[in-house]
Amino acid sequence: MSPARPTVRRPRSLRGRRARSRVMVVLTYLAALLAVLPLVLILGYLLKQGAAALSPDFFTQLPKPPGEAGGGMANAIVGTLVVVGIAAAIGLPIGIGAGMYLAERRDEPLATAVRFLSDVLNGLPSIVVGIFAWEFLVRPAGHFSALAGGAALAAIMIPIVTRTTEEMLRLVPNSLREAALALGYPQWRTSLVVVLRTALPGIVTGALVAVARVAGETAPLLFTAFGNQFWSVELGQPIAALPLQVFTYAISPYDEWHAHAWAGALVLIGIVLVISVAARVATRSRFGTAGE
Repeated sequence: MSPARPTVRRPRSLRGRRARSRVMVVLTYLAALLAVLPLVLILGYLLKQGAAALSPDFFTQLPKPPGEAGGGMANAIVGTLVVVGIAAAIGLPIGIGAGMYLAERRDEPLATAVRFLSDVLNGLPSIVVGIFAWEFLVRPAGHFSALAGGAALAAIMIPIVTRTTEEMLRLVPNSLREAALALGYPQWRTSLVVVLRTALPGIVTGALVAVARVAGETAPLLFTAFGNQFWSVELGQPIAALPLQVFTYAISPYDEWHAHAWAGALVLIGIVLVISVAARVATRSRFGTAGE
């Protein structure tokens, strides 16, 4: 019986490989365009509808009563910054700290439980978070407040920041940790000074995603901040917010309010864009990275 002859594969022709490469390049470009297209269409339509209602009064005046022309959303713009600021002050330290714990103690049972709960909370509908905040914050206090709104948004922000921080810290090579420990750094200093600093651009990006997510949330604020037609920056009182104002105006029967709703949505997108660009520029200048 003669031994089996090895199978020899014919090399593919260079022309065929180039053709397949071009097809794949075209497909990847097409996929990228399809991914960006909805965002471009939304921004374009928002700019078209909202820019017409923007004026200096929109940023400096209170809303007018139904049937009266003019007015603005100054109270809602300030209220959004207040509520999102409270949420960031609560959610970012907790989320980053929890993410560091998950990255540095990834195999401990508590870390596994925290990771599982974070994933569950990430998929929790925001209206459920709002009802939860109403039951445990608004109902005992007896009134709506900016603090309750900020706490509800922080509950949405924490799992996003936690999982993003963990993933960014896991990308830091172990050799960097080992080098820092070999130089005599204690564990806590290695995590804070070396590992966290290396992953900071990615963590900042994750934090911005979380801020952008909560800045547009409406359902939790309906049960907590409630909205306010007047000036109010007191943390213990109901406060206006752009998502609430846009929601109220959008479902109203008045054309003037519809135009203001589009303008409010455009301003909301602008606030998120400004925060994102400012943080990326600050991160790049401080750490000499592009924030990628």
